[in-house]
Amino acid sequence: MEDEPDHDNVEQNLCVKTTTEEELNKSFNLEASLSKFSYLDLDKELELRNDLIDDKEFDIPQVDTPPTLESILNETDDEDESFVLEDPTLLNIDAIDSHSYDTSSVASSDSGDRTNLKRKKKLPDSFSLHGSVMRHLLLKGISAQIVSAADKVDAGLPTAIAVSSLIAVGTSHGLALIFDQNQALRLCLGSTSVGAQYGAISALSINNDCSRLLCGFAKGQITMWDLASGKLLRSITDAHPPGTAILHIKFTDDPTLAICNDSGGSVFELTFKRVMGVRTCESRCLFSGSKGEVCCIEPLHSKPELKDHPITQFSLLAMASLTKILVIGLKPSLKVWMTFPYGRMDPSSVPLLAWHFVAVHNYVNPMLAFCRGDIVHFLLVKRDESGAIHVTKQKYLHLYYDLINFTWINSRTVVLLDSVEKLHVIDRQTQEELETVEISEVQLVYNSSHFKSLATGGNVSQALALVGEKACYQSISSCGGQIFYLGTKSVYVMMLRSWRERVDHLLKQDCLTEALALAWSFHEGKAKAVVGLSGDVSKRKAVVADRMVEILFHYADRALRKCPEQGKIQVMEQHFQDTVPVIVDYCLLLQRKDLLFSQMYDKLSENSVAKGVFLECLEPYILSDKLLGITPQVMKDLIVHFQDKKLMENVEALIVHMDITSLDIQQVILMCWENRLYDAMIYVYNRGMNEFISPMEKLFKVIAPPLNAGKTLTDEQVVMGNKLLVYISCCLAGRAYPLGDIPEDLVPLVKNQVFEFLIRLHSAEASPEEEIYPYVRTLLHFDTREFLNVLALTFEDFKNDKQAVEYQQRIVDILLKVMVENSDFTPSQVGCLFTFLARQLAKPDNTLFVNRTLFDQVLEFLCSPDDDSRHSERQQVLLELLQAGGIVQFEESRLIRMAEKAEFYQICEFMYEREHQYDKIIDCYLRDPLREEEVFNYIHNILSIPGHSAEEKQSVWHKAMDHIEELVSLKPCKAAELVATHFSEQIETVIKKLQNEVLLFKFLRSLLDPREGIHISQESLQISPSIMEQFIELLCKFSPNQVIETLQVLECYRLEETIQITQKYQLHEVTAYLLQKKGDIPGAFLIMLERLQSKLQEITHQGENTKEDTSLKDVEDTMVETIALCQRNSHNLNQQQREALWFPLLEAMMAPQKLSGAAAPLLHSEALKSLTMQVLNSMAAFIALPSILQRILQDPVYGKGKLGEIQGLILGMLDTFNYEQTLLETTTSLLNQDLHWSLCNLRASVTRGLNPKQDYCSICLQQYKRHQEMADEIILQQQSGKAKRNLSEIKRGRITPSQVKMSPSYHQSKGDPAAKKAASEPGLDPQQIQAFDQLCRLYRGSSRLALLTELSQNRGSDSYRPFSSSQSGPAFHSVFQNENFQLQLTPPPVTED
Repeated sequence: MEDEPDHDNVEQNLCVKTTTEEELNKSFNLEASLSKFSYLDLDKELELRNDLIDDKEFDIPQVDTPPTLESILNETDDEDESFVLEDPTLLNIDAIDSHSYDTSSVASSDSGDRTNLKRKKKLPDSFSLHGSVMRHLLLKGISAQIVSAADKVDAGLPTAIAVSSLIAVGTSHGLALIFDQNQALRLCLGSTSVGAQYGAISALSINNDCSRLLCGFAKGQITMWDLASGKLLRSITDAHPPGTAILHIKFTDDPTLAICNDSGGSVFELTFKRVMGVRTCESRCLFSGSKGEVCCIEPLHSKPELKDHPITQFSLLAMASLTKILVIGLKPSLKVWMTFPYGRMDPSSVPLLAWHFVAVHNYVNPMLAFCRGDIVHFLLVKRDESGAIHVTKQKYLHLYYDLINFTWINSRTVVLLDSVEKLHVIDRQTQEELETVEISEVQLVYNSSHFKSLATGGNVSQALALVGEKACYQSISSCGGQIFYLGTKSVYVMMLRSWRERVDHLLKQDCLTEALALAWSFHEGKAKAVVGLSGDVSKRKAVVADRMVEILFHYADRALRKCPEQGKIQVMEQHFQDTVPVIVDYCLLLQRKDLLFSQMYDKLSENSVAKGVFLECLEPYILSDKLLGITPQVMKDLIVHFQDKKLMENVEALIVHMDITSLDIQQVILMCWENRLYDAMIYVYNRGMNEFISPMEKLFKVIAPPLNAGKTLTDEQVVMGNKLLVYISCCLAGRAYPLGDIPEDLVPLVKNQVFEFLIRLHSAEASPEEEIYPYVRTLLHFDTREFLNVLALTFEDFKNDKQAVEYQQRIVDILLKVMVENSDFTPSQVGCLFTFLARQLAKPDNTLFVNRTLFDQVLEFLCSPDDDSRHSERQQVLLELLQAGGIVQFEESRLIRMAEKAEFYQICEFMYEREHQYDKIIDCYLRDPLREEEVFNYIHNILSIPGHSAEEKQSVWHKAMDHIEELVSLKPCKAAELVATHFSEQIETVIKKLQNEVLLFKFLRSLLDPREGIHISQESLQISPSIMEQFIELLCKFSPNQVIETLQVLECYRLEETIQITQKYQLHEVTAYLLQKKGDIPGAFLIMLERLQSKLQEITHQGENTKEDTSLKDVEDTMVETIALCQRNSHNLNQQQREALWFPLLEAMMAPQKLSGAAAPLLHSEALKSLTMQVLNSMAAFIALPSILQRILQDPVYGKGKLGEIQGLILGMLDTFNYEQTLLETTTSLLNQDLHWSLCNLRASVTRGLNPKQDYCSICLQQYKRHQEMADEIILQQQSGKAKRNLSEIKRGRITPSQVKMSPSYHQSKGDPAAKKAASEPGLDPQQIQAFDQLCRLYRGSSRLALLTELSQNRGSDSYRPFSSSQSGPAFHSVFQNENFQLQLTPPPVTED
């Protein structure tokens, strides 16, 4: 945020600076001599605020011919016009009450304020962010004299205030008290006798030069006073209609022109003239209250320095009626420039208007703020080159409270007063609330009695009286950046604090952290409502920085003073962790390292805990390289502190980010080596001593001995070796380790030193047993691949000069000498070397020379090892060597022979791929046990991916056909998918090639059974029936238990041939399934019945010692399958056919019981009785119970007196019958009761007459009868007081358009057919009828009665199944089969008594 413009500073210099009356007087004296506000000052504001201009403004459309004032006056203010919300749910009808305010002040109560509902939304506390923005003072002198005047001269209570260089206070007994800048009473204008005649002073206005005072009275009179002499100049009684109070009276910039507004809502222009020494006043009506009541007026006032502004010549006047805003020009002729309607809002809210000059888009123009309720609109008024006035709407301000006053305190800051007497200081551009102040102690004076015109009998409209409940226009006056509030016994003044006062105010409350944050916002120019700072950025920062340094010293002293002297050390640490970082942060933000490391550090070092916290606070700044130039003492203390706390990792991280040249280098290196801080040690060597070789020597001495001895390295030694590789890589690449870059002048020197070190023949202090090139050997043993990668990166950076070429060749020769002449390197390591060499030799600009014989030796070494270990490793090494370009070093035919001999199939594949011998690659896959399953994807890719010739694909196809048995045995599913995709026409050929029946069965099952995962339809495969039957026969042979499951998913097979196959293998269940599918239900049943009878015979012939579990389980399983067969087919059979199925089954189950006698009871008689009962229960659903009993009784065995044996069966059937009969009766009774209750309630709800509780529809918000219409018909929709009821009734289809359209009887003419006909016609327009019908069709469903009727009809019919799809046809239409069928589960509405 930029600094406050100079003109705002001038205004704020008028603010009262202390609570003493002397300084208050100085403030008023300053106001009398206002500083100049020139266009130069405005240009400064424009420069400072150019970035803050709101680009989202939009112009109000211009009209060709602006309306005349007369046309505006003739417009009707449709106070009761209908208002349709976009979303009806936004209007909560129940929340609106009819409370009216009956007090003149709301300071003590907000119970009747409807804005309390809005106050649930809370804004964040802005005190900690902005501090105290406003300073409010009681004007003790004026307040005391107001009270004294009421007592001594019966002046009455104060009613109005006006402020200029003087302060005028009007009273309820008609007196005007004039106070000077020293709060001394200069004049007492008027008398109580005049007050008794005129009533209370209801409005005051002082002209620009503070020479005249206008007083408006409650009974309508107006007086003008000379403020220099105290003489009454004019007493005006005929300026407006009698019997109305003066609500507003305002001087314009023209001292001879004033505007007044009375309680009738009219606005009048008063022109003062003096002819021949006689003072006169002419009145002209600008706005008639009969056409719309104006309750607020505001003329545009300009400061003397803006008197030449082009907009001032129009003498603009803003007026706020109860429905709209008007801006008119009084000069040169009366003209309306803008009208702006409010829209729908709370009728009790107060209209507010306020002008102010602001700078927008590099121009200074007046801005009008107007609001009513909780939305503030800003209108920018500007004049174009043609002389016309344009009004553009700026971004509006949406609040969460209702306003009763709006005041500009400067061009960027506004002060709002809400309906519960809370002040809100708002930054206009960011819409941020800076402060909230409670002013209920002021006991603000309200102008309610004048708006109600009680002094003249209260002859005002209800709308104006309702607005006047919270009107306080005359109780608040602003001048020079100060706002004066008139209370019942006092006068208060509010003003913006200067930036120093805001900071000091926080300091007095011991909020030092908040004070520093606020001061920093001043320093950066981001603060709001700034007063007292220079517009120059450098001066502003210097002033604020000095003040922040003072606060920081005070903050440090307080932190040390308030430290707990006793207690746990953690408490002290927490105390300083809350305070010390603040000091460090702000010192670094202010770039005062001198202050931080000298005075602040010395001060905090007095406490050891504070010192430690201080040093720890420096760590994040050092690690992010934001803190350079640390003093040696602080650096030393920092390292010692972390070392004492055993935080060595932190020490290492800090060292590599610090300039350590001022420390004891040897001591630091020793500490790093002892604590294994290798990064820090290397950094100190490099930066402190420009030494790059010594750290490598120290690390080599640690890792070389165990590597040479063939020992495994410890974790610590592995870390050292990795750091050594990275360090060498950084040095050869010209980068500093662990971060940064080596100085450019040192880069060549460092590279040469490192190379010379690496290729040394012997190390320093070498023993006689040391092998040559110890450093290269050590690195190759440690990590061959990474070391060679380092060299490869280094060769990339080499320039192609003679010295670089010599270095590369020398290193390559050393590598070959070290690795080839020694047998202690693994094949992987040797392969890495030759892969590295192959890459270097393959470069186009290669200058290296390597003997080709060495590559042949490597090939022999990899392909013909002494042992067969590390097979995959050797193959992978050779493959990498070939892929890196090493293939040019070998004879290809010899390479293939050696690879085949060594079983390096990946090498063979690589070579065959180069020669496009794809068919041979199939052999490579099949021979390689690790990759044999990948052969299917390879064949598929060759045959499907474009880019291969037809001959190549043909060779691959023949090779695959030759190896089809191997492929099927390897993965039958993959082989079948391959055949189905690429060899679908050769399936019979493939089958002939598969001689093994097991393989053939696996192949056909994978090919034909969709459950195996092949997603290709059998139709597209064109499988012949013979192949399908061959598969079924193999299935019966190898997997008979899965035949039925497979047949259920197969499609193309012949029933007769399949039945013969299953009969051949004696699969009775499968044969029965096929017969059933064929339609031969009796045949299928006979097979199952024979199988059941055979199982039962086995049971009857079993001995006592036979195990009963297996045989009985077989009987039960066969019986269950037979029952299922009967149940599946009984639905489609008649009664006789059903009996032919079920009775033989029952007979078969009862036969073993007939054969058993009392002397020789059957072993499983109880189990068989249970199974027989299961058959009876199952058949009872399809065979009538009398038929079952008759069949049993007609049996010759049971007809001869043996009924006792089947008594249990019969009793069980009777119990089942009784249970089902009871269940049916209960269900029927419940359904009938529910139907009766539903119909009764529906009838009562639909036919009951309802009385609407509002005069408009709660759904569409349309009024039943408009005031301006006298229709003979209204549209009444049934409702129960809530909108939800209406919607639910329509959604259920219970209200028809004929029920909605009703005409009242009192509008019909008795016996008049024409009237009756007109009354019966629809009252909805075609669009509404169409929408209503569409809604009814959308939510209309079948009635409950229709559902219950269809469920209950044909209940006794065996073929009735409401949810069955078998009964379909043109003659059968069910509500359940309707695609739009849905259950309306919402209960019907409960009727209201």
